[in-house]
Amino acid sequence: MNDSTLQRSTSEPRQDRNLVGVGRLLLDHKVVSRHTAERLDKIAREKQITAYRAALLDNEVDKEELFKVTSRIYGIPFFDLSALDRKYLPEVGVPADVLRKHGVAPIYERGSKIFLAVSDPTDTSGPDAVRFHTNLPVEPVLVEPEKLAKVIEDLASAVDTTLLTLDDESFDNLEITTEEDLLAREDREFDGEIDTPIVRFVNKMFLDAINQGASDIHIEPYEHKLRIRYRIDGVLHEIPAPPAQMSSQIVSRVKILSRLDIAEKRVPQDGRMKLRLSKTSEIDFRISTIPALFGEKVVIRILDTGGIALDLEALGFEPDQLEVYRKAIQRPYGMILVTGPTGSGKSISLYSALNVLNSVDRNISSVEDPVEVYLTGINQVNINEKANVNFATVLRAFLRQDPDVIMVGEIRDLETADIAVKASQTGHLVLSTLHTNDALGSITRLLNMGVEPFNVGSSVHLIMAQRLIRKLCSACKRPIEVPEPALLSAGFSREQVREAEIFGPVGCDSCTDGYKGRTGIFQMLPISEEMSLKIMSGAHQDELERIAQREKIKNLRQAGIIKVLKGVTSLAEVERVTNV
Repeated sequence: MNDSTLQRSTSEPRQDRNLVGVGRLLLDHKVVSRHTAERLDKIAREKQITAYRAALLDNEVDKEELFKVTSRIYGIPFFDLSALDRKYLPEVGVPADVLRKHGVAPIYERGSKIFLAVSDPTDTSGPDAVRFHTNLPVEPVLVEPEKLAKVIEDLASAVDTTLLTLDDESFDNLEITTEEDLLAREDREFDGEIDTPIVRFVNKMFLDAINQGASDIHIEPYEHKLRIRYRIDGVLHEIPAPPAQMSSQIVSRVKILSRLDIAEKRVPQDGRMKLRLSKTSEIDFRISTIPALFGEKVVIRILDTGGIALDLEALGFEPDQLEVYRKAIQRPYGMILVTGPTGSGKSISLYSALNVLNSVDRNISSVEDPVEVYLTGINQVNINEKANVNFATVLRAFLRQDPDVIMVGEIRDLETADIAVKASQTGHLVLSTLHTNDALGSITRLLNMGVEPFNVGSSVHLIMAQRLIRKLCSACKRPIEVPEPALLSAGFSREQVREAEIFGPVGCDSCTDGYKGRTGIFQMLPISEEMSLKIMSGAHQDELERIAQREKIKNLRQAGIIKVLKGVTSLAEVERVTNV
C-alpha cells in the first residue's frame, strides 16, 4: 500500500459522518467499504466488543491489509509469531487466567521492559493488567489472533500445570522420607495445607527434574520474577515458574523437606532429603541456601545413584586412554589424581575404578563429603566436621585398618595431602581428586600446599584431567561447513582438517537443543621417570609442560577434537568446555 492509499478518502458520501473511532479509521484508509464499516460498528455495539475486534472476526475484511494499516495508525510493530521460538518465552509472573481473559502474551523481556503480543491495539485492558501484575513498562506488539491464541495457551497451560492443575496420579508412588513429613502425615486431618498448590508444585518440580535427567535445580527469587532452572547435561535451562510472590513459600517448603530452619533467612544453610519413588527406587538430594537480595536462593543437587553405570568403557575414554587408566588402578601402591572443576565427573571416574577393584581379596575404604554412590563391599565414611570427622582424621583411622585401596574424596589441605602421599608410599593405592584446570596444575597445587617435591615425584604415578561434554543427538545432528582457518585456530592439525566431517546440533523432540547425554574428555598424564625426576628436583611447570609435549600428552582441547572428528559432539561444545 502506497502513501496515497493512506490519505483520508474524500469520495465517501455524507451518510458515513456518524462513524467514529476505529470504524472511521478503517474506512478512511480504505481497508473496508462504508457499508462494511457501518456493519462492523453495529456488531461492535450489539456484542459490546471493539470495532477492531469485530473487524478481526469478519470474513470480508482483508486481514493482511488490516494489520499493515493498524501498525501504521497506532505506531506499533507487526510481528509474525510463527518465527518465535516458544522455548524462550519469558516468565513474568502473570497468572494464567489473566493471559486468557485479556488475550495477551509476553513474548520478550529486555531490561525492565516487557514486549506484549496483542491482536487488538485498541483494547488497553491487557497491557494494563500485565503492567499491574509485573510493575514493569509494557510495549505492545501487533500479532495475528490465531497465532496469538496458541502462544497464550502454551504459556497459560505451563503456568496451570506447574501450579494449579497437577495430576494426583503423578504422585501415587512419591514418598518424601523426612521426619517433618512423617509428622505432617499423622496430623493430615488437622493440617489443611498439606495438599496446597505449593506442595504439589514442589513435588512436580522434583519429578520433572528427575525425568529430564537434571543434575541440579536452581530456585532464584528476583524483584519481579521467580526463576527456576534445571541443569541438564551441564547447561542450565529455565522452566515455567509461578509468580514471584510465591517464591518464599516454595523456598520454605524445600527447607522443611530438608530439615532446615525456615525462620533463619540471614545465613546460608545446607541440608539433605530423600525421595522414594517406588519400593526399589530412591533419590538423594543435597540442598544449599544462601540469602540473596530478594529472598533465599536455593540450589538442589540431585544424586540419582541408581541411574549411574559404573563402567570404565562408558566414561568416554579413547582406547589408549582406557589402557593407561586400567594399568594405573591395578598397581599395588602409588597415587592416582583426578582433576577438574565441580561437576566434571571426577567422582564417577573414581567410583568406576573402585568398582573394578572391588573384590573379596581387597580391603577398600573411602572418605567423602558426602558419599554420592553407595557401593557394597567398600567401607564408605561421610565427613562430619561438627564431630571432628574430617579427611585427615579418617585417613589416619584407615591406616590402622589394614587397607589395600583408599579413596579420598578431595585433597583440600596440607595435612590430608601429607597423609595421602605417605599412605601411597607405604604399600597402598590411593585415589583422590583435586580442583585444578589441567593435569600439570595438580603438581603445582600439591607443591603450593606444602608437600615436598620428593614426595610428589615419588608417589604420584597418574594424573587425569577431565571434563564432561554434551553429545550430539544421533536422531537430528547434521553435517555443517566450518572454514579451514576456523578449524586450524580451534586446534585441528592440517591432516585432521583434510579428513574432517563436522556435525552440528539441530534439535528435535527427543533431545535438548540438539544434544542428548554427556561423555568425558580426558587428559592422561602418566608420570614418566624423566618427569618424576624433574618434579623431585623442583622443576617449574613450564619445564614439565615441555616434557609432556615431547611425550605427546594430549591436552583437553585435543582430546575434544577427537570426539568432534568422530561425530560425537560439536566443535562449539568442545570450545565451550575447553575454552581458556
